Amino acid sequence: MPFRTHMDAALAEARAAAARGEVPVGAVVVDPAGRAVAQAGNRTREMSDPSAHAEMLALRAACAAAGSERLPGHSLYVTLEPCAMCAQAIAFARIARLYYGAADPKSGGVAHGARVFAHPQAHHRPEIYPGLAEREAAALLRAFFAARR
Repeated sequence: MPFRTHMDAALAEARAAAARGEVPVGAVVVDPAGRAVAQAGNRTREMSDPSAHAEMLALRAACAAAGSERLPGHSLYVTLEPCAMCAQAIAFARIARLYYGAADPKSGGVAHGARVFAHPQAHHRPEIYPGLAEREAAALLRAFFAARR
């Protein structure tokens, strides 16, 4: 199943982020033909950049590869519900489909908090598919934060 393959790649990016001491979030951008064109894990600490979320880094790389700020027909797989910043970038990039794993009741911007795509002012609303590999994604986050408490 290609959905699972792409989410597995996002989970691998999340595990790599955790190994670097970053919050374990991974993202993969997939083109309309189903090929992964960019992937990343969180690097906010490493880059000293609060915007270096997995989604932002993957979107930047995919846009650079496409030579465009827009990614129509592309899908984004991410292990955690995107925050408001990332959700807005998803809208600006015109991502067609968003698949995410764990919900983020505290900082989410899709189904929680800001609910960016629900606003009438949203530039674009992707199809949203929550809960893909949710248990695995949530377990990575729980283990990461438990080790720091």
